[in-house]
Amino acid sequence: MNEQRFRTDVLPLKDKIFRLALRITLNRQEAEDITQETLIRIWEKNDEWDQIESMEAYALSIGRRLSIDHTRKVQLQARKEPEVIAAQTLMLSPTPEPDERVEMVHQLIDQLPEVQRTIMQLRDIEGLRYDEIAQATGLTETQVKVYLFRARKKIKEFL
Repeated sequence: MNEQRFRTDVLPLKDKIFRLALRITLNRQEAEDITQETLIRIWEKNDEWDQIESMEAYALSIGRRLSIDHTRKVQLQARKEPEVIAAQTLMLSPTPEPDERVEMVHQLIDQLPEVQRTIMQLRDIEGLRYDEIAQATGLTETQVKVYLFRARKKIKEFL
């Protein structure tokens, strides 16, 4: 029963988890690892699935926390080892987009603060509702709307 539910309710979310992790870490390989770790953690909590109101928000929340933890760990290492910064820069692999404007918007989103970047990814790219984003990020719906407004405003200013 749990395996079937995992396949129907959780596995379809892996692409959303990956895109969110990629937006936060800016590293394809790390995003893949975080996605896998997220799926493992969800599977390990299968006895609590009935208590989860939104599996999507739950999965994205775990993926977001793991991504942030990883980013902080990399930043801490970079302070200790300057050559790590160069290696991280070489490992970045932005998603190729044929349209220059779309690519430029993605690059601008990558420059936003982490919270704004995450919320913009979840709302404008993944299409989540405000209440789902609030649940995934631990913010209130009002905070989500404010961060999203500010992120969109910055993108418009740059364009």
